[in-house]
Amino acid sequence: MKVLITGKGGQLAWELERTIPVAYDVLCVGKNELDITDLDAINLFISKEQPDIVINAAAYTAVDKAEEDIEVAYDVNEKGVRYLAEACQKTNARILHVSTDFVFDGSNTTPYQTDAMTNPINVYGASKLAGDNALQNILPERSVIVRTAWVYSVHGNNFVKSMLRLMEDKPQLGIVYDQVGTPTWARGLAAWLWAIVEKPEVKGVYHWTDAGVASWYDFAIAIQELGIEKGLLKKAIPVLPIPSSAYPTPAKRPAFSVIDKTSAEEVSSLNTIHWRKQLSLMMDEL
Repeated sequence: MKVLITGKGGQLAWELERTIPVAYDVLCVGKNELDITDLDAINLFISKEQPDIVINAAAYTAVDKAEEDIEVAYDVNEKGVRYLAEACQKTNARILHVSTDFVFDGSNTTPYQTDAMTNPINVYGASKLAGDNALQNILPERSVIVRTAWVYSVHGNNFVKSMLRLMEDKPQLGIVYDQVGTPTWARGLAAWLWAIVEKPEVKGVYHWTDAGVASWYDFAIAIQELGIEKGLLKKAIPVLPIPSSAYPTPAKRPAFSVIDKTSAEEVSSLNTIHWRKQLSLMMDEL
């Protein structure tokens, strides 16, 4: 089986490449090898390479910058997905596409089901939802959309590595306590995607994060505790809970974006692992 992974250089594509099942012929490409916003380039590439499956891990993810960079965000997150879907439609390929919890507005108080009403409150979320809708319209029988959240890895830039750096450099930190979701180690998401590659009958929308619930403040406290335990930090500093109103950002963020993983666990035969355990494993690697 031939698998094409987009988004080379990103956290998820990096973990996918590291965990390739032996049987697959895998090609991982970044923007330099394949610009997914270029329709002609996509058609030529897909026609030439003839992948059986495309895992689309490419995305515009600069949430705050997207508020000004609207056209570019939609080019990557909506047009790019549509172009991939149209090319795969011609070759009978299947697409596994990575989406986001930011398609929801955060007004829920219980985990979002896969069929919950979407209502993004920022450009990033709206552009991702537009791409999801395009994919489902073009390839409803040969596509899987997986929404995820708060992704981190030893590779690339993310909240975990930023916190470790700031905790070394700053006398204290204020971290938002009133935005709640679930961290996701990219390794676990990669494992779920590889499990779904082997299940051609699976289609539709799924949710995958690690298990449990956390605020950004909870996440930061765990990072500090584990960082000291593992020798990544020399000492503890005060970490103070602050409301999101004290840390204004260009893009609004959902106050609550915990997503329900039940159906994703069922179709993959994988169980989610608590986020703190996954964080500990990632920091062991770090």
